[in-house]
Amino acid sequence: MFSDAFIRRPILATVCSLVIILGGAICIPTLPIARYPALAPPSVSVTAFYTGANAQAVESAVTTPLEQVINGVEGMTYMQSSSTNSGVSTINVYFDIGRDSDLAAVDVQNRVNQTLGRLPADVRTTGVTVTKQSAGFLGGLGFFSKGNRYSSQFISNYLDLYVRDAIKRVPGVGNVIIFGERKYAMRVWLDPARLAARGLTASDVVGALREQNLQVAAGALGTRPPTTSRATPSACAPSAASPSRASSTTWW
Repeated sequence: MFSDAFIRRPILATVCSLVIILGGAICIPTLPIARYPALAPPSVSVTAFYTGANAQAVESAVTTPLEQVINGVEGMTYMQSSSTNSGVSTINVYFDIGRDSDLAAVDVQNRVNQTLGRLPADVRTTGVTVTKQSAGFLGGLGFFSKGNRYSSQFISNYLDLYVRDAIKRVPGVGNVIIFGERKYAMRVWLDPARLAARGLTASDVVGALREQNLQVAAGALGTRPPTTSRATPSACAPSAASPSRASSTTWW
């Protein structure tokens, strides 16, 4: 047998193994890996936020209309959706292998724009995000503070402000997810009995909060105050005898 020669001559077998390993190490840098077909199908993620809604309300008001309009987009194979009690609606649309991810994201974005009018006002205010992503995770990073100097909310806010955008700029990264993300916010608990006694609804409370939480332009510092009298603006136009002169408007 051919294998008996290597069994009886271990030195020959060792030399042949080393030659094969050396040849593979030399060929690895020259392999045209970019010409290999993609193994993972491209996917596009659609994310929407419906603040204050439970999973059932998110499913009926946000996820279902989006699924109906996205279904049947060119090159789509299947899609998965999820609705959570935190008001988050996520739809992952998967396409055929070889489909351009950029064109797939544009097609999905056009479909989403068709159904924006059917979505609740809170969802339209926060916006619907359409991003292209791969089927798996590229990697994971853990962040902590020595001696518990900073809270988890502070670390989450720091990652959102400084780290997330920096990682997104890395070539090949489609999206960055912060697991257990915590943001600075205010939660208001309403008493239904007291609201009914005063003839108010939850929408009235939300409207009052929006009126109070308003960024008003306070003006500029170091500028001269406006004068009490204002001159009347006048316009100067060229006469018909001089058509070559350009027209201008002068304000005093």
